[in-house]
Formats: sequence, structure tokens, C-alpha cells
Amino acid sequence: MTHSRTADERRRRLAEKISRCIRTGDITLSSGKKTNFYFDGRLVTLDPEGSVLVGGIVLDELERLGARAVGGLTSGADPITSATGVLAWQAGIPIELFFVRKQRKEHGTQRRIEGPPLSPEGRAKIALVDDVLTTGGSILEAREAILEEIGNAPRWAIVLVDREEGGRERLEEAGLEVLSVFRRSDFLGKQ
Repeated sequence: MTHSRTADERRRRLAEKISRCIRTGDITLSSGKKTNFYFDGRLVTLDPEGSVLVGGIVLDELERLGARAVGGLTSGADPITSATGVLAWQAGIPIELFFVRKQRKEHGTQRRIEGPPLSPEGRAKIALVDDVLTTGGSILEAREAILEEIGNAPRWAIVLVDREEGGRERLEEAGLEVLSVFRRSDFLGKQ
């Protein structure tokens, strides 16, 4: 346990916060796809309490998995990565952090992967994070950038909410073990 609340208490409180950030009705996603379920993850991950809850839950999963590095595609993964890193440091748990740019920098190092260089152990035990899983596109984009620049494939994907629209299957086909804190059906039931 990474802080005073039990894992069940953190999960229950996070579910309450997430449920207040879900919108239903006819909604168009950035992909152009229509949906009746929208979760704005940043309303939770950029909220101080939400940030601590998310970071604690993700850190617990990283410890259970034996992961040593965590990050993802900017900007959905950034607050999750940061909160997890702060709690890891406070607890004395060795976790390396990074984020993946959407486009390669045109100046300086011209990298897509930002952060301190990963250790050999960090390179071998990478977990990707994101707030929402729909098609898996963001996580797959981060995975490809890591393969290209670091040479190792991430092993895990941890998401706050799986919209249950095929992303999990797509990520599993790419060789990632997918862990979702919650699923759409946790909030709306099976549809």
C-alpha cells in the first residue's frame, strides 16, 4: 500500500470521482467516431485528490507487475505518470518516468521519448499508461516510438477507463498485457 487509504477505499473514491466526469448522449470523439459514453480523464487526473488516487492505484499495479518504467503519450499519460512518480519517490519505490511526444522534436535531441535515460532494467520492464482506452491508438503510438528509440517493447498497458470498444483486443494482439482500473460497464452496465 502506497499511502494511508486501503486499496479498496482508493478504488471506491476514484470510482466516485470518475462517475462525476462521465457524460452520456450523442457525443463525437476526436477520431470522428460517435459514442454515447464520454469520460474526460483530465478532470480526475488533474484534480489533486484524483491525482493521488490514480497515482496510488497505478503504483500498486506497477509493484505487482514488477514494472520499472512508466509513461505514455502526452498529454493523457502525463499527469498519471507524474503522480505515480511522486508517490513512488515518497515510498522509496524505484520507478523510472518518461513521456512520449506526439511528434519528434525538430531541434535539440530530436527525440520523441523524454526523461532521464532508462536503465537496462527499466528498458526491460516498461508499462504504458493512459486515462481512457478506446481504440488503443495512443498506447500503440507510444509503443512504436519506444520500440524505435529504445529498442524494447513495453510489456503492459494500464488505463483508468476501458471504453470496451475494441482497444483492449487490439493492444493484446500487439503483445501488451492490458489492465484497466475500470470499464465502461462498471458505470453503465452491459450495453
